[in-house]
Amino acid sequence: MPASDGHPPGSQPSLHRANVTRVLRAVRAAGTLSQAEISRRTGLSAATVSNIVHELADSGPVEVETASVGGRRIRRVTLSRSAGAVVGVDFGHSHLRVAIGDLSHRVLAADREPVDVDASAEECLARAEHMIGVLLAESDVERDRVLAVGLGVPGPIDVETGEIGSSALLPGWVGVRPREALAQRLDLPVHADNDANLGALGELVFGAGRDQGDLVYLKVSTGVGAGLVLGGRIYHGAGGTAGEIGHITLDESGAVCRCGNRGCLETHANAKYLLSLLADAHGPDLTVAGVVELAEAGDPGCRRVLADIGRHLGIGVASLCNLLNPRTAIIGGDLAGAGDLLIGPLRESVARYAIPSAARQLRVVPGTLGDRAEVLGALALAMSETDHAVVG
Repeated sequence: MPASDGHPPGSQPSLHRANVTRVLRAVRAAGTLSQAEISRRTGLSAATVSNIVHELADSGPVEVETASVGGRRIRRVTLSRSAGAVVGVDFGHSHLRVAIGDLSHRVLAADREPVDVDASAEECLARAEHMIGVLLAESDVERDRVLAVGLGVPGPIDVETGEIGSSALLPGWVGVRPREALAQRLDLPVHADNDANLGALGELVFGAGRDQGDLVYLKVSTGVGAGLVLGGRIYHGAGGTAGEIGHITLDESGAVCRCGNRGCLETHANAKYLLSLLADAHGPDLTVAGVVELAEAGDPGCRRVLADIGRHLGIGVASLCNLLNPRTAIIGGDLAGAGDLLIGPLRESVARYAIPSAARQLRVVPGTLGDRAEVLGALALAMSETDHAVVG
């Protein structure tokens, strides 16, 4: 049977095209690579890589820059802006972020707006469409150069229906298929995932998870969710709900969770819960950032509450250690700013509840992207869906 390029499998043209694809995928995944790094990542010889890079630079898909590193001259390869652009859209419960990027991992423009995402899907999608148009103009990117859009929503997406998996999480989105709805508005390919998965992807591609094949990204904000990266890829599970760590039961007699169960981890370890515990002492206008600032200044109540939440989160991370044995756990979301005030007690819980060998191998670190992790993950998701367009 002929290959998709019209040449029989194993023929010289077919092998050449496959090698070109490998080089382009390696560069796209990393953003920028030297020719030596391309050779190591693809398994191709240095001579083959050099010839392919020269060919691609002449035809336009890549740009080559000569640089000096440690006294050695190297050739750095990136995808050119002419290869196209991608869009990232991140819906949080109270915000909308949009970013425009190129295939070399450069963010060309970005913006954030406050919005009540829970209330109305139609209004949120309309605002996203408007922001995309403004930012494309700002970054001087024509709409026909956009290859794909990545979309993040704060809830699991059912892999069979494309709908938000729980009406309790986003009541204004019941029956809405976010990917299809935005694709119809933009007339562009849209790829969607939940916010925790995109946070994991953002840290994997742009942040603290670079070069990590297996990691857990824990997002701790109004809820608690986890994105799982196994073998360098996001793991979704059979129905798309893998990583819902916030609904591990800690106390069967505890508070009723929004999922309908009692005593879920999320009821013991989210931003609203933290603020409610401290409202009597510090007033109703206290913020998470304010709690962290007070804790760093030595406030005993704030330090205790952050430590308690860290210990509760550690129980959930310990469960993931026992099941998946990841090398890295990255803490993101609103509470990540607490740093070691949260992470120290979290590590203690992991050491107590995880299998010793798994606990010893685990590295727990704060994310490096802050509140941009999800929108950068949306860009990374869009980039990962551009193979056919880049290879042409």
